[in-house]
Amino acid sequence: MVRLVRLFCLFISSATFGLAQVQSLPPPCPSPIYCHGPLLHTVQMAKLYHDSKTFVDKKLRFDPELVAANFTQLMNLTANNPSQNDLVIFISQHFESEGSEFQPWDPSDWLDSPSFLQNINNTQLRNWGQELHGAWKFLGRQIKDDVKERPELYSMIYVPHPFIIPGGRFREIYYWDSYWIVQGLLISQMNQTVRGMLDNFLHMVDVYGMVPNGGRIYYQLRSQPPMLIPMVDRYINATGDVEFLNGRLHLLEKEFQFWMANRTVSVKGHTLARFNVESDGPRPESYIEDFQSSAHMSEIDRQDFYINMKSGAESGWDFSSRWFIVDEGHNEGNLSHISTRNVVPVDLNAFVCMNARMLSEMFRKVGDDRKAQMYHDKYIEWKRAIQAVLWNEEQGIWLDYDLTNNLQRPYFYASNIAPLWAGCLDPTPSGGVDSAVVHRVMDYLEHSQSTKFAGGIPTSMQHTGQQWDFPNGWPPLQHMLVVGLENTGDPRAKALAFNLAQKWLINNYDAYQQSMPNAMFEKYDVTVVGLPGGGGEYDVQLGFGWTNGVILDFLHIYGDRLVTEQPKNT
Repeated sequence: MVRLVRLFCLFISSATFGLAQVQSLPPPCPSPIYCHGPLLHTVQMAKLYHDSKTFVDKKLRFDPELVAANFTQLMNLTANNPSQNDLVIFISQHFESEGSEFQPWDPSDWLDSPSFLQNINNTQLRNWGQELHGAWKFLGRQIKDDVKERPELYSMIYVPHPFIIPGGRFREIYYWDSYWIVQGLLISQMNQTVRGMLDNFLHMVDVYGMVPNGGRIYYQLRSQPPMLIPMVDRYINATGDVEFLNGRLHLLEKEFQFWMANRTVSVKGHTLARFNVESDGPRPESYIEDFQSSAHMSEIDRQDFYINMKSGAESGWDFSSRWFIVDEGHNEGNLSHISTRNVVPVDLNAFVCMNARMLSEMFRKVGDDRKAQMYHDKYIEWKRAIQAVLWNEEQGIWLDYDLTNNLQRPYFYASNIAPLWAGCLDPTPSGGVDSAVVHRVMDYLEHSQSTKFAGGIPTSMQHTGQQWDFPNGWPPLQHMLVVGLENTGDPRAKALAFNLAQKWLINNYDAYQQSMPNAMFEKYDVTVVGLPGGGGEYDVQLGFGWTNGVILDFLHIYGDRLVTEQPKNT
């Protein structure tokens, strides 16, 4: 009886704020301050801040029970209708400013002149590389012990080691961003920082059973593309530190199993992965945006919308026409058509396939042949599934799959060549990449017109106003394209890889020189060299972790050839 009363009260409370549950789903996290409840709803709907993330990043001054009780008293005194000024006063009395979770950190493994700089022939680019190497100090953070001792006062997830943040509004560690950050840190020879970051992620896996989207409790039920195993692989290959695997492999395996248990679906008799975050309510860090976007939906459509928005955030592509399913399956829609969990993405499945291959190699290195064979079999299984379901023979490329309409999605997205980057296609008898597949992919890229732009590859060819669409280019996608093509060994593919790296580098370099102060941005317009990207639900952010990492890797790979101005004949 008590349980029935509690569920009824929960329903009434949710209905009061327009969030009646159609099915029983958990909130993004248990906190009635940061993840759900009347305080969060009232403050976010009052639109006190330009960015909804500002409020949920603040530290509590007092225990959450006292803050909740005082807020209830405020609501009673104002007949459930506090003014903006009432809320401003309440927040100033009960919360500290965002960003108060950190203590100073000076990385002990930072070098004045890492060796990669010696291989950069162009003086301007060498100086720029030096400045980007220096930016790791600016982006470095270490969490105060108080977060560990009084976790109830923070939305920050405590991790024991220092880390690199993306920058701007992203004040905490982020999951898939960190793959490209780690790539850059290894080039900067900051191996100890990387090791600490990997242990932070493993700590998260130990606590939550997965790596959350980012280092906040409101992210704890959603992840991001699974890049922890590839990060560990990069670290071991760069340092030779195979001993790192001892006592940690079970946690890498645990993270892989999270995706197998919670994010898979059967398609045409094959198991493949999708993004799917089943929790109730709006995203806490984008609360008013989600609430208003769903205001005119039915109860069941609203809950489905929230799930698909959080699933889109889990994809890292927040947001894109890639997740819009309209009518019989086309992508010409808006956020009301978001259907992320009904899309089987090429890149996610390439990452899962790559994870299985790398896990197999790691178990082989520690002498566990049984587990090595098990994950090798999983790699083969996933590779076959990608080829059977996602490869399109007519277009000569891999395509996302629409579960709603049971068909491939025939649209260009830069992620379509991810299996080439991930090494998830059948090799030739000699162990190389099948040249016929490479030529098909090259023809696809040429036919798509995606390689003709002055500043890199666009994310899509669809102009929607969403940030993961045209004309924006994003660092991880440029990196996957360039490295994927470069690693084929095919002369035509390698030439295109260098050309794309050169375009992207010039776009970043020009924007850096033109901005005041000099800045690296999270995304760029590929149609006009030197401009940051735009669109989406927040202002363009600068810093920027993965942007720096990608440029450092391009300087590392092509430093003897790159220049600051595109040759006139390209």
